Amino acid sequence: MKSFDTDQNPSAVEFGDVFDDDGREKRTGTLMTASAHIITAVIGSGVLSLAWAIAQLGWVAGPVILMIFAIINYYTSTMLADCYRSPGATRNYTYMDVVRAYLGGRKVQLCGLAQYASLIGVTIGFTITASISLVAIGKANCYHDKGHGAKCSSSNYPFMAAFGLVQIILSQIPNFHKLSFLSIIAAVMSFCYAFIGIGLAIATVTSGKVGKTELTGTVVGVDVTASEKVWRSFQAVGDIAFSYAYSIVLVEIQDTLRSSPPENIVMKKASLAGVSTTTVLYILCGCIGYAAFGNNAPGDFLTDFGFYEPYWLIDFANACIALHLIAAYQVFAQPIFQFVEMKCNKKWPESKFITSEHSINIPLLGKCGINLFRLVWRTVYVVGITVVAMMFPFFNAILGFIGAVSFWPLTVYFPVEMHIAQKKLTKYSPRWIGLKLLVSLCLIVSLLAATGSIVGLISSVKAYKPFQNLD
Repeated sequence: MKSFDTDQNPSAVEFGDVFDDDGREKRTGTLMTASAHIITAVIGSGVLSLAWAIAQLGWVAGPVILMIFAIINYYTSTMLADCYRSPGATRNYTYMDVVRAYLGGRKVQLCGLAQYASLIGVTIGFTITASISLVAIGKANCYHDKGHGAKCSSSNYPFMAAFGLVQIILSQIPNFHKLSFLSIIAAVMSFCYAFIGIGLAIATVTSGKVGKTELTGTVVGVDVTASEKVWRSFQAVGDIAFSYAYSIVLVEIQDTLRSSPPENIVMKKASLAGVSTTTVLYILCGCIGYAAFGNNAPGDFLTDFGFYEPYWLIDFANACIALHLIAAYQVFAQPIFQFVEMKCNKKWPESKFITSEHSINIPLLGKCGINLFRLVWRTVYVVGITVVAMMFPFFNAILGFIGAVSFWPLTVYFPVEMHIAQKKLTKYSPRWIGLKLLVSLCLIVSLLAATGSIVGLISSVKAYKPFQNLD
């Protein structure tokens, strides 16, 4: 860490205005920007699929599980926020840095494997989901013109390519600190499509044309078989658990915050705001959606056409989903970009291709800094992710498995273990036992959800037909 004597060096005051205590560019993040990042990371189009999850679990278990995992995710996020600075007050820029500071050893590599596999998986999943939402716009117009029973098919590959082109441009945003405007836009979009889904579900309920609901959800022998009930229940619990998880980018979000007030205090408030907001939306979407559709709730209100009219509102909602995913992609991709770029900078510090910044004038934007390595590497990454998404459009099933595997270490295990190390909790003390019990219970949830995801993945692979249009 650099230190500066302002009495002997007047320019140090100016330095402090431009740079932080670690010599990096002054952080300007606030409670609002951190909350926007969290909402962007947590709320995805999956909020519209929670009616399906509630349908598998029923009126009692569904909302209770939603609340339990909201509390767990907030609780562990506060532990992780407290670990942003090491005991010597040194900043930790990434999740791996935090684990290295408090736990060390092989756990650092395990953390990196879980985190970056999840981040890569999420960017692939976003590419697929955004294309599905864009396809749904065309299908909504088709159903409106030709009737709800019409065969409206469309290819999602051109939309994947267009999504990739947009990401190539946005990926040149140099770092996480410059993403605030994107996250704010994404947060607004998430509220738009969530409230449209809620509004349409309320309209369905008030019309009286509602599905049959049960206290325990889907009925064995009527809606599902006994084995389907079990596996779908596991998958629903997993979907709910992972729908709150933002630990994979929490440290990177916290590293955008200004140092006063203390980053951990602001991050805890942002976590509370983010989790509270998402919980309200989740309960509204899940419960009102279940009331509207009953045990036959679709996987997604909008892209699976639980609603057909008004078609223009369906179009607008799906456009909001696509815009949200365009911004959210960057929130999850930036940690990958920065990880590779920091490694390359350390390994080849003399390479001008890697380290040199070139200033160019761009119409309407003015002067912008361009780094050739950043331009090439990030473009290659986006192209590669887009190609994988095109080859495996059922990847969302794989993403469920990745989420199941990474939820436990990143959201529960590492935050708890670092909290125990930080607070020096006595082994077998009541608090130590309680935290270990929490870790064990969440491990069971992850294993069950992973098993359910594998069963769903097998079904997706069997039905997979490459390069076919979406009907």
